[in-house]
Amino acid sequence: MTGRAVTRADLVADLAALGVPDGGILLVHCSMRRIGWIDGGAATLLAAIREVSGPAGTVVVPAQTPNNSLTSPVYRAATAGMTAAERARYEDGMPGFDPASTPSYGVGRFAEHVRSQPGALRSRHPQTSFAALGPAAAEVVGVHDLDCHLGERSPLGALYRQHATILLLGVGTAKCTALHLAEYRLDGPAPIMQYSCHVAENGRRIRTQFAARKLDDSDFGAAGEDLLRQSWATTARVGDAEAHLLPLVPTVDRAREWFIANR
Repeated sequence: MTGRAVTRADLVADLAALGVPDGGILLVHCSMRRIGWIDGGAATLLAAIREVSGPAGTVVVPAQTPNNSLTSPVYRAATAGMTAAERARYEDGMPGFDPASTPSYGVGRFAEHVRSQPGALRSRHPQTSFAALGPAAAEVVGVHDLDCHLGERSPLGALYRQHATILLLGVGTAKCTALHLAEYRLDGPAPIMQYSCHVAENGRRIRTQFAARKLDDSDFGAAGEDLLRQSWATTARVGDAEAHLLPLVPTVDRAREWFIANR
C-alpha cells in the first residue's frame, strides 16, 4: 500500500481482517504516521473504526497531559539545565488541567481527535485521563481517582471489567497503557512517589499534590514479546502499519504473570 493514499475503504477492510469486533469497547493506541497518508486524516480513521465496530461500539483513547505536571519526565526534560528564574517562568506558563478543554499531550493526533469529538467523555484525572466515544463512554470514564493513575479505580479497571479489546495501530506493547493495570495487581508493597500538577478550578490554576504508585513501563516491550505469542493475539497490517489486536482481560492477566516471573 506504500506510495498511495490509504482510504476509508482500505482501513475498513484491514481492520475487519485483523478481527476488530462488532460492538464492544476498543482501547486504541495509534501512530497515524506509520499507517501512511490517510485520505481525510484522523477523521477517516475514526470513521473506519466506528464502521467496523458498529453503532454499539465504543472507542477509548489515552488523553494524557504530562505537560501540566511538575514531576513528569516531560517537565524534567523541558527544564533540564534551566536556572531557577528560567524554571519559574516556565512553570508560570504551564496550563491547569480542565477535562472539558485541555488538549491531550504526547498521545498522537488520533487520540486528540477522539477527545475533541462532540459526545466524547473524558475522565477527570489531571495526568492520565482517558477519552471515550460511544454508548459505553460514561461507564468507562466515570471513575478515575486522583491517587490511582492507571489501576482499578481508573478507566482501565472499567475496561477490564467490561472485557474490552486493545487495538495497537503502528505502535507496540511498549505504548500499551493496559499493562499498567497488571503492574497495579502485583503482590507486595507498591513503590509510592509524590506527584505535583496544575488543575484549573473556577478560572484559577491550582497546584495539586498527591501520593500514588510509581509507574514503570520500562519492560512493557519485553513483556509484549510474550503477549504477542499467545493464541489470542492477532497481528496484521492496517495500511502500512503493523497492528495488533489483543483481548484486554487475558492480556492483563498474562502480563501480571510475566511481571511476577521477570521483574
